[in-house]
Amino acid sequence: MEYAGFAQPSSALVTAAHIMHAPASEMATRLSAALADDVPHRAVALLATQCASSPVAAVGDQEITDTLTGAVLGALVAQVTPGHPWQGTAHLAGGPWPVLAVASDLTPRGAGLVMVLDEDTPVTANVLLIVQALVDLLTSHVERLVTDATPNTLAQSRAVAQARTHAVAELGEAHAAALSGILGVLRSHRLDDTVARSTAVDLAVNALLELRNESPRGTSPVWEESARQAFGHLSDSLKMLLSHSAVQLELDPPANDRSLTSVTAHAAKVSVRAAVLAALQQSEVRRIRVGWQLGLTELVATVRDDGPGLLNDDLRACQIAQRVEAQGGSFELDAVPGWGMTTKLTFPLALSEAAATRISRPVFASFPDEAPGADPLAGLGARELEVLEHLALGHRNRTIAQELHISESTVKFHVANILSKLSVGSRGEAAAFFHSAAV
Repeated sequence: MEYAGFAQPSSALVTAAHIMHAPASEMATRLSAALADDVPHRAVALLATQCASSPVAAVGDQEITDTLTGAVLGALVAQVTPGHPWQGTAHLAGGPWPVLAVASDLTPRGAGLVMVLDEDTPVTANVLLIVQALVDLLTSHVERLVTDATPNTLAQSRAVAQARTHAVAELGEAHAAALSGILGVLRSHRLDDTVARSTAVDLAVNALLELRNESPRGTSPVWEESARQAFGHLSDSLKMLLSHSAVQLELDPPANDRSLTSVTAHAAKVSVRAAVLAALQQSEVRRIRVGWQLGLTELVATVRDDGPGLLNDDLRACQIAQRVEAQGGSFELDAVPGWGMTTKLTFPLALSEAAATRISRPVFASFPDEAPGADPLAGLGARELEVLEHLALGHRNRTIAQELHISESTVKFHVANILSKLSVGSRGEAAAFFHSAAV
């Protein structure tokens, strides 16, 4: 029996053995090379749902492979009957492409292969049989590798999967906060269309800057942040979220200060912001109060609102609790009907955090949240720095708005943030601070 490019069944077995003996990172490459003559293609992607740390292996045209995520592949493979490869047109990677999709049911969660073809030419039945057989063999092989993996390998895989899950959840919450702020602006009856559009654009730009600023920190596990600085960054994001909302935000920064590890600071900021977003989903909320308290061995964050005070089976609350408990902390939710709800988040401090003394900053007495020698303007965003520079030149809001092509209300918003971040009480003090920092 002829098997197209494979002269006989034994050659297909040799090909399968060659692929399975490859490191996991090279299996897709070898499979792509083996099928290149019989199934001309632009990209190949393997979906191995058994592998939590790296379920997708894709090779080929990078513009295509960069978009072939587990969600995309899973949705496509789920529509294919195992044992019956499907060929047709799929909308992925920015446009419709001719695709060959193969599914395997030799693992409980399913697995498969997606090939983005060079042209929409039907693949022969013999070749489809070979491709299905290769996918089934690889699925069984990976299933065995996962089943027989050593405890260290399994622990590493689970740790990577957990980190990815946390990162996705945090990004989702950051996007939710940005979108909530933008929607609050667009729905506001106090702003005309021009001002609303301008403010919404500024909110989106600031949200992007915040995400970019967080990226370098995510690459280093050892950075630290003072508790007051961490609370200040949290406050900025919450002020932006509620800047054009009818809900009043009250803030209680920590009375004392010390260095927090990146894990503690980031977990506290993300969890509190998620709790605020959950509070905003209630009706009749007019005020939200956020506070941090530093004890000897723990950081306690509270989020109080004046809503209806009714508990429900809110998935968001469960997710917040899981995140806090994953850090070794505790989550408490207390509701009093007619008086509101209080969320209490407790994060244990590491030994080095608990032993740290109050951070002294003698260099910039008027800017207590900056470490000695650090850039005192580092806490300002790009747009805020531009506004501050104009303040230092003595420009008024109308002039600044014209120079930066933004609305006067947006200028006022930035000026308020600048005064808060620099801990000064007037535009003149902010200007003096700018000139002293520039010397």
